[in-house]
Amino acid sequence: MRTYTIGQVAEIYQLSISQLRYYDKQGLFPFLQRTEKGDRVFTHDFLQLLDMILCLKNTGMPIKDIKQFVDWCMEGKRTVPDRLHMMKQQEQKVLQQLEDTKEYLTKIQEKILRLENEQ
Repeated sequence: MRTYTIGQVAEIYQLSISQLRYYDKQGLFPFLQRTEKGDRVFTHDFLQLLDMILCLKNTGMPIKDIKQFVDWCMEGKRTVPDRLHMMKQQEQKVLQQLEDTKEYLTKIQEKILRLENEQ
């Protein structure tokens, strides 16, 4: 099984080491293993979870809600309905963000056209 150092993970995801440590301290990495020296050991499974954590974070989900999601993942199948509900709520938020962004883009494009016509 391939493992990664915290520096390698930071480089892969273009994060700082301190960001990864912060997420760990917030309880987002409850299953993270450590070496005898206390260094964090990251696995492929961890990277898959980190992908989801960053996705949720980048779509505006608060850290406390991401932690709840991770906790539910650790509890297993009985929390699937809770996780599904949370993902559907986040989906709706992201869809609204997309609609809002489309409106902003339209306004910007209209302004560009007006400015180009003033030249």
